[in-house]
Amino acid sequence: MILVRPLADLIRPKDFDEMIGQEKLVGQNGVLRKMIDSGRITNMIFFGPPGTGKTTAAKIIAERSGMELRELNATTASLADVKAVINETSTILGSRGILLYLDEIQYFNKKQQQSLLEFIEDGRITLIASTTENPYFYVYNAIISRSAVFEFKPVSTADTAKGLRRAFEKLNEREGKNKSVSDETLLHIASLGAGDVRRSIGIVENAYYACDDELTTDTVSLFAERNVGNFDRDGDVHYDLLSALQKSIRGSDPDAAVFYLAKLLEGGDIISACRRLLVIANEDIGLAYPLAAVVTKACCDTARELGMPEARLALANAAVLLATSPKSNTAHNAILAACDDVSKGLGQEIPTILQSPFFKGYRYPHDYKNHYVKQEYLPDDIRDKKYYEYGDNRTEQAAKAYWEQIKNENKQEK
Repeated sequence: MILVRPLADLIRPKDFDEMIGQEKLVGQNGVLRKMIDSGRITNMIFFGPPGTGKTTAAKIIAERSGMELRELNATTASLADVKAVINETSTILGSRGILLYLDEIQYFNKKQQQSLLEFIEDGRITLIASTTENPYFYVYNAIISRSAVFEFKPVSTADTAKGLRRAFEKLNEREGKNKSVSDETLLHIASLGAGDVRRSIGIVENAYYACDDELTTDTVSLFAERNVGNFDRDGDVHYDLLSALQKSIRGSDPDAAVFYLAKLLEGGDIISACRRLLVIANEDIGLAYPLAAVVTKACCDTARELGMPEARLALANAAVLLATSPKSNTAHNAILAACDDVSKGLGQEIPTILQSPFFKGYRYPHDYKNHYVKQEYLPDDIRDKKYYEYGDNRTEQAAKAYWEQIKNENKQEK
């Protein structure tokens, strides 16, 4: 069997001009490009989704630096592999300096990352580390403080399609054929990659060998019926989606709400979606429409009972209801303020009228007109605290008007 070089590797750009996407980093005025053009090669951390050009940029920088390039993948490399690279710094190979490209650095533990510190500080090793996770959570702080951090964004569909045209032509050249593909089909494939150029190229390569004279969307569908994009259930993207769902509902945008809900559900996560919708009902809608929490709970229970795909219907009902409901965070603010005072140690002495077994001096509100009688419930040191302020929505304003009337009547009778 003859091994064929993967297409993504075959067409990997050799300089910044050939890279697609990441204009802010490697375009003519890109910050990374300008830094490299000025001769500044420093320790760097690249982070972003897969297939966005992190490895390609590192290889281009290594080529331009004149240093010896060594590559390690933290998913398989050990401390011994790191030491082997370090040992090269004292040989003739390391006389010009060694550029270490460490892929998926988040899989290195603290000790493994610390082993590099001495050598990146004195310049014997220049580190370019890449990760698909947030480096501020997964990379040792001492390494971050000695590095420039660059974020790689998902590549746009239009930019990806340009790269796919080049990939398709390279396949024709390699195979000695003259197959065709429309711009519309390439755009479709680019959209399936959801910003991951490498994935899109893989689809083109597989579909190329399965088609006859023309590559069409029908052939493409055999290899990629759908793609929900970058969905890492335990990582930043997952929490970004949950945050986007909540912020869209809080911002009263039902269209954005159902979109982010769809992303979560297509990623297979009903539980987190339900939990977040219940949080939203109580945090962001709250007392402006108290029944929203009840309806949302019913929708979530229904979704868990039904499972996918029918669960989408119940949760969509909840998301749209919450997005179009009046909003109030007054109860949310009240409990946070109260918790803050509790954490400060305030209110230690509960009023005597509330202490068992005799509740000395306590007056039973139901014995009084309108079921209300004025008495102090808060401890003396915080007796004048106001944790709850009525919201400006109809429900809370109605409650405010009611209690102002009741308390005023009580005052007049006295």
